[in-house]
Amino acid sequence: MGNTAVVVGGGIGGLAAAIGLHRIGWEVTVLERVSTLADAGAAISLAANGLRALDELGVGEAVRKASRGQYSGGTRTPRGAWLTRMDGSALEKSVGTPIMGVPRSTLHRLLRASLPERSLVSGREVLRVEQTGPGTVRVDCADTVLTADLVVAADGVGSTVRSRLLPDHPGPVYSGSTVLRALTEHAVDLRTDFELTWGRGAEFGHIALSDGRAEWHAVLRHPASTRFADPLAELRRRFRDWHPPIPALLDATRPEAVLHHDVNELRTPLPSYAVGRIALLGDAAHAMTPNLGQGACQALEDAVTLAAALGTDPTVEAALARYDTERRPRSQSVARAARQAGRMGHQLSHPLAVPLRNTAMRLTPSRIATRMILRHHAWTPPSLP
Repeated sequence: MGNTAVVVGGGIGGLAAAIGLHRIGWEVTVLERVSTLADAGAAISLAANGLRALDELGVGEAVRKASRGQYSGGTRTPRGAWLTRMDGSALEKSVGTPIMGVPRSTLHRLLRASLPERSLVSGREVLRVEQTGPGTVRVDCADTVLTADLVVAADGVGSTVRSRLLPDHPGPVYSGSTVLRALTEHAVDLRTDFELTWGRGAEFGHIALSDGRAEWHAVLRHPASTRFADPLAELRRRFRDWHPPIPALLDATRPEAVLHHDVNELRTPLPSYAVGRIALLGDAAHAMTPNLGQGACQALEDAVTLAAALGTDPTVEAALARYDTERRPRSQSVARAARQAGRMGHQLSHPLAVPLRNTAMRLTPSRIATRMILRHHAWTPPSLP
């Protein structure tokens, strides 16, 4: 009988981990809490490191075909002045690919299609995970008990597995920002593939998609759990004087399509990504703010690194030690950089600091800006056996 694993969580990181384990010959069961896979979320940007991870998992080509490359755009002020310009062609020349934009539902579908249908079990909430012997982990659900050689906790920023595994860790905290986002109902006339606009204490951005529609997001500084009776009307009021195509993007959106989530992060780094035969992955291990667009990419890196270690190291324990050694420093460094980017971006509101920041950005040569991006994108995945 071969090795068995239970993956807790059927999001991007959990599905990618399951694909990696399946490719190295493990029998995998993915437990997803929700009973109906609604593929919540709008769209996602995938950088070179995330795309390379998907290539190693065997789904990169399919994802690229469903995506749109981000070649034009940059960062603007609310009046429309450019602070920086993005050169997607230069990025492609440096790392082999531009950043790609894809609907989350499409990415989820392609990842699920790479797994045996029986692998994904929905409507199963995990109540308890514990190692019951030297080589056995027990997973208790409401009406089912599973045993496995390995458990991968990919159950998100509010991970219940993590909270039980590391009870002394303070857990996630509110970043101070809340985000509203949606996909437009129809195609929108856009001049660029990707834009961010930074105002005082607010950000608005968009990603152009392959079918002509767009994903947009608005990040606001509000107390945690702030909600609006009519989110779309509130955004129209808040951004009514900002440059085109922001009003057009909001006008092309159905009110019921708007998603609203507070941005929580693991500000206190975890001491380890593995305890016994239980591994933490993705947001469960290193939930970060979205300011660098690296959350999903880091989860994909986790998945490939974990599978490669398990496929080559002599024991599960040795593989998890290697996974922790390779992933914890890099992912926590990216999380720190994302937090700092937020402080210099939409979180900046001081009337003197904002123009100073804007001037510095305008004076930064494009090659230096590209080099800063490459710090996080230039990652080569380990090969799966």
